[in-house]
Amino acid sequence: MNRKNIMSDTMTNTIRVEDVGPCRKRISVEIPAGAVDDQMQTAFAMVAGEVSIPGFRKGHAPRRLVEKRYAGYVKEETRSRLVSQAYEQAVRENDLKVLGQPPAEVFESIEVEQGEPVSFEVEVEVMPEFELPELKGIKVLKPDSTLPAGLVDEEIKKISINEGSLDEREDSARGDYLTGNAVMTDSDGTEHYNIEGAVVQIPEEGDEGMILGVIVADFAKQLGTPKVEDKLTIKLTGPENHEVEALRGKDLTISYEVTKVYRIVPAVVSDLVAKYGFNDEEQLREMVTSQLQQRAEVRQQAVMRQQVVKHLADSVEFELPEGLTSQQAARSLQRQRMEMMYRGVNPAEIEQHMAELRSASTESARNELKQFFILNKAAQDLNVQLEEQEVNARIMQLAMQQGKRPDQLVEELQRTGQAQTLMQQIREHKTIDQILNDAEIEEVSADEFNARMKDKAK
Repeated sequence: MNRKNIMSDTMTNTIRVEDVGPCRKRISVEIPAGAVDDQMQTAFAMVAGEVSIPGFRKGHAPRRLVEKRYAGYVKEETRSRLVSQAYEQAVRENDLKVLGQPPAEVFESIEVEQGEPVSFEVEVEVMPEFELPELKGIKVLKPDSTLPAGLVDEEIKKISINEGSLDEREDSARGDYLTGNAVMTDSDGTEHYNIEGAVVQIPEEGDEGMILGVIVADFAKQLGTPKVEDKLTIKLTGPENHEVEALRGKDLTISYEVTKVYRIVPAVVSDLVAKYGFNDEEQLREMVTSQLQQRAEVRQQAVMRQQVVKHLADSVEFELPEGLTSQQAARSLQRQRMEMMYRGVNPAEIEQHMAELRSASTESARNELKQFFILNKAAQDLNVQLEEQEVNARIMQLAMQQGKRPDQLVEELQRTGQAQTLMQQIREHKTIDQILNDAEIEEVSADEFNARMKDKAK
């Protein structure tokens, strides 16, 4: 435990930092009454000089009137300034490598009163302490990126489905899509989701399926083949690694009322040719081949990066948190979502994979967290910095893959809170690529690569 009290006067914060588990610290702060009063006086003086109160010239209203009208604002301003300054002081003086910021509600509940000290505690996630292995000379296999036979035909079939028409029906069959109102509650009756227009695909008999981002093992049996206006009840257990901690391991119920049933009718190739403005099917195939080749090269780079990350993870040992917090789980899922977007995986497949990740083993989730810590330290050790043009280039790439304008994608990333994840991904990729520059790379065929990776996994 560290305890810091730099000066002995009544204006000095008392700060304690202690370990509360692997990668977590508890910061305890006491701000003396003298500092609270001083900041409140400053805040009142600022308000008194700026506000206009009817019947008085600006800055000349009686102090008691100003205090009565603006006491709430002054307390909020005092709390905000004192707490943020004390938190930053604790992080700086104890050299804490904090990951992310504490939730705002931790600080919003703190009460400030004139003449009274302010105390608060906050737990933060910090970088673990460990040494990286040698980063030069790592052996990496580079698989051939030639497209296998038949892949272009398979991709055209996928495009035909994506561009197909929707045949609205009253009854449903396996493979059809449902839209409806989905409400998720736990065993205590607490409502967690209430989504109108929730989309569900009816799985084949005996298969698992996904609803509200969660995999249900016996989904085909529970869902059946419902009709419009049918009301269904789906029972499931919350995944242990869900980013919403309140759902983990809970007995959950989803009430689902079917509003529409759709069957996709694939578009014919001639319609695709016309839609994309080509002269014939050959031009369509050329476009698809070019896109697939780009994706293959992205995947080639991705599997090389994965080998570097696995080598580093296997070479380093340090303690990890016993259970992932909601912040850690959410960050892990966001990183993997962004990686799939980078590889050009279509949105439907991404959501399916995200649901599978939520249901993945705790060991898998902990490995993902370990990789995050390792790459973060490697970036620091290699002094990896991002350039604006690198970020713009990645945004342009993702926008082209998704058929969106760059500004539209930026707005979407900001709205969904994924902008920081994109920056982190670019930094990680740049870090790994810098390591790859000094790696021992062996070029192999795709078949040999798969065989050797299979042997390593044994």
